[in-house]
Amino acid sequence: MDNGAVLKPPLPPSSPSTSAAPTSIWTTLRHASFRGLWGAGAVYFIGNAMQTMAAAWMMVELTGSSFLAALVQTAVFLPMFLLSLPAGVLADITDRRRLIQIALVVQAVTGTLLALLLLSGVGGAATLLFFIFVAGSCTALLSPAWNSSIADSVPREELPLAITVVSIAYNAARAVGPALAGVVFSAFGGAWNFALAVGSTLAMLWSIQRWPPRPHPPSRLPAERLWGGMLSALRFAWHSHTVLAQLVRTVAYSGAGSALWALLPVIGAKQLNLGAAGYGLLMGCLGTGAVLVGLVIGRLRLRFGLEAIVGTGCVVFATVMVIAAFSHWAPLVYLALVCGGAAWMAVMSTFNTATQTSVPPWVRARALAMHTLCALGSFALGSAFWGALSDIFGLDFALCLAALAMGCGLLLARPFPLRMGEKTEITQVPQATQWEELFIKDAPAPEAGPVAVEMAYKIRSGESAAFLEAVSHLRAPRRRDGATFWRIYRDLADPSRFVERFIVTSWADYLHQRARATLADQELEAHVRSFLAPGVTVTMQHYLAER
Repeated sequence: MDNGAVLKPPLPPSSPSTSAAPTSIWTTLRHASFRGLWGAGAVYFIGNAMQTMAAAWMMVELTGSSFLAALVQTAVFLPMFLLSLPAGVLADITDRRRLIQIALVVQAVTGTLLALLLLSGVGGAATLLFFIFVAGSCTALLSPAWNSSIADSVPREELPLAITVVSIAYNAARAVGPALAGVVFSAFGGAWNFALAVGSTLAMLWSIQRWPPRPHPPSRLPAERLWGGMLSALRFAWHSHTVLAQLVRTVAYSGAGSALWALLPVIGAKQLNLGAAGYGLLMGCLGTGAVLVGLVIGRLRLRFGLEAIVGTGCVVFATVMVIAAFSHWAPLVYLALVCGGAAWMAVMSTFNTATQTSVPPWVRARALAMHTLCALGSFALGSAFWGALSDIFGLDFALCLAALAMGCGLLLARPFPLRMGEKTEITQVPQATQWEELFIKDAPAPEAGPVAVEMAYKIRSGESAAFLEAVSHLRAPRRRDGATFWRIYRDLADPSRFVERFIVTSWADYLHQRARATLADQELEAHVRSFLAPGVTVTMQHYLAER
């Protein structure tokens, strides 16, 4: 137990910037580091898209199975489900440059080996799936670190625009990559697509060496461990209703929408009787629609709001799946896919933007990882599910059921509303202030714990109900930032005295919890203190478990 400490009144929050936010998405390209990372990222996206398209079409040619063709999407995106969160923790606590470089080198070696095996005629369906899975694992490991590096390369007020520009590059790659892969496939064979993908990986590697991520700021806090960092991220998402809503909605949308992406090779081969080039054009239509809407999505969000964009996107994409299920006329399917790509881009970029603008810096890479986990993890599992369903009940049944599932996802808008975070919700209180408020006789070892913290409040007479209502709002930030238990108690000997108690797993976790407080948390604590009796201060006690 430490000596009783008197908490100082909180510092007034800094005023938000009043400068007008830029409206043109191309404003972000004036930053050299962003421009370089974005350009190399676009090349990398194209290479990955070419590789995925070639693998899916080769699987159709090798096996003729809808399930195995859809399993290519699973091999690409399942690593995101398995590795995104650990990768996000590593991006937050280790050298991001080194993490990205290692992943890219492994991916380049893997791609080279796969291309050589296919050119020599040795590789089959199992070989193809294995190497695609390894390449997907490398992408999963580097994605949170790369995305957080992109976020660091622009001012915060330009972050939504930067996200849109990156999304345009990603979806342009979905248009250009498959079309280019179809041409290469028809002219030279599928193996050369994997060789070109290696070149795109090397381009990304060069950009990271030229514009490396900023190192993490120095901290007096003990370093987080991988497992503890993962738990911190999950706890943050669970107790932040804003982030939780975005993740739940992402899972529902991506899982249902994965049916169209996974079954597109089957639609091209069996529904429309197209070859490799025709399948590349189908993918290109989806990417083209995404690029077109990306040019105006920022203005659409400002005018109509997040929920209107997501609701409209769900309806449009569900309609496209129904058209693809029954139409044998290629031009109609092409046009529908352009609309579907626009809807997909509008919805997914809205989820992504809402997530990135709702988290403080300490958990940003992990939040990106959780968004990726939810989006591509559900995409991978959904792809396998819809592929199996198509083999059993038919293509039209699978697509119609997916469209129905997407429509049902609209019911999530009420319990899980979308919004972007305010500046005070993501700006952390200066660490110097947090350390000044901590008075203890002897600091425990970082791993010592659990640690119980008590804060005593003596409030004005007759304001118990209002105080309890205010202090109850501290539960979420305390639990979000590290507490495993939280409760408020009334002193039976003095009805005007209340004690807030929460428990943290270790002393290191408690120090991290204090450092994670935001200006919004500070304002909330100031509101709670406004109920104190005149001349009374809040006192804090720390207790360390001994048995």
